[in-house]
Amino acid sequence: MTFEPHGRHLIGGEWKETAKRFSSQPVTGKRLEYFEADEALVDEAVKAAEAAFWDYGYTSRRTRAEFLNKIADEIEKRGSDITAIAMAETGLPEARLEGERGRTTGQLRMFARHILDGDYLDRRHDAANPEATPPSPDLKMIQRPIGPVAVFGASNFPLAFSTAGGDTASALAAGCPVVVKGHPAHPGTGEIVAEAIAAAAEKCGIHPGVFSLLQGASHEAGTMLVTHPLIKAVGFTGSLAGGKALFDLCARRDEPIPFFGELGSVNPNFLLPDALANRGSEIAKGWAGSLTMGVGQFCTNPGLMVTLAGPEADRFAEEAAEELGRVGAATMLTDGIAEAFRKGSDAVAHASGVETLVKLEADGRKAAPALYKVSAAAFIENPALAHEVFGPLGIIVVASNAQEMRAVAERLEGQLTCTLHMDHDDAEFAGSLLPVLERKAGRLLANGFSTGVAVADAMIHGGPYPATTNFGGTSVGTMAIRRFLRPVCYQNMPAALLPEDLRHTG
Repeated sequence: MTFEPHGRHLIGGEWKETAKRFSSQPVTGKRLEYFEADEALVDEAVKAAEAAFWDYGYTSRRTRAEFLNKIADEIEKRGSDITAIAMAETGLPEARLEGERGRTTGQLRMFARHILDGDYLDRRHDAANPEATPPSPDLKMIQRPIGPVAVFGASNFPLAFSTAGGDTASALAAGCPVVVKGHPAHPGTGEIVAEAIAAAAEKCGIHPGVFSLLQGASHEAGTMLVTHPLIKAVGFTGSLAGGKALFDLCARRDEPIPFFGELGSVNPNFLLPDALANRGSEIAKGWAGSLTMGVGQFCTNPGLMVTLAGPEADRFAEEAAEELGRVGAATMLTDGIAEAFRKGSDAVAHASGVETLVKLEADGRKAAPALYKVSAAAFIENPALAHEVFGPLGIIVVASNAQEMRAVAERLEGQLTCTLHMDHDDAEFAGSLLPVLERKAGRLLANGFSTGVAVADAMIHGGPYPATTNFGGTSVGTMAIRRFLRPVCYQNMPAALLPEDLRHTG
């Protein structure tokens, strides 16, 4: 690795130091010192973003598209160094990080294409009609950027949901400058990606305040960022507790602002009778693989499997347990995440009515799979069993009949995904569940597993609370840009004063 982090913050195109420092906690290699953001630096970063907005918010779509593509180019130029430091900091394998880097640049390029197309502007025109009663004015509407956006890096995606991830890409595409609070689990990765964004801004002649990176291991910088009066929206991916605290801060501001938080999901699967009888072994193997992918550290990890009682369900549980029992302990992203997983697993194991099928031990920063079984009645009685345990943990919920399976679905809180495993003769049963599941999740799957979120125009990565704090948003897919836009109507406005994208409408 040729990249050597310096630990500074990027503010308005300059790398700056502060008085306090914190140490990184890499899986391999030496610990490095990084500067901790303070109130003065947060204020400077946000004011730089506000200054940039008066320029960047009024640039052409082509200028912004060129900037997004240049960021992707600069990330790709640093590809090997990004992979090396991300591997050291997170313990994620090379292939996973190479794929995630491709996803990150793919998102940037997708948004560049999307804004060039122009459909996202949702332009509308009602021509004046002086003969109407009463006479109607000339009305033109367009989506406009909202101003500086704060983005929080995610622990489990050091690239695709962090410094230049989907929230940053969609905000920049909308015309909004971004201030990122980097995640302390991978500060060096954040620094090198910020370097790529700064290089792209310079080469494209973009105002340097368009992007800033604040580092910090404490909660103070995040609190100061979301409560700064110049911040107009927040993008967040993380825990329910952390996200809810920031959401409440946003709501209590003198000027409340939208908080687009992705907070947690158990992503339930409903295994219907015909599929269970025909493909139970195949589904058990696939579920075990999805549960343990990336040590279960995905927001789309399929933590629940709901099925009907009987010999096939018993056999499914045995085969899933066998598959998970073959999976060894693996390194998690941080010591804190590993400890939280063990505590969460222990809490499930000691809950009333829960049977432990697999509970492998692991210490330190490692985690091993856990599998539990519970009746639908006991699951419905204990809401805590429906809470996310971040890591390779699964619960099989056994319903006595179709009505009880539907009751489980009705009991669920908001989810990112819900999945139906079904064969031909399950169609009527699936149809009875689908209206319930539509109210619970942003993405519904048939005969697959929820891990893996395609970067595509139609993707919805969101859902009702507590999956997210805004059920109408998504953090993946081109609809993500709408979070950072608001509609503005111009009445009888001279063409010369209209936004460029609206001047030739009508």
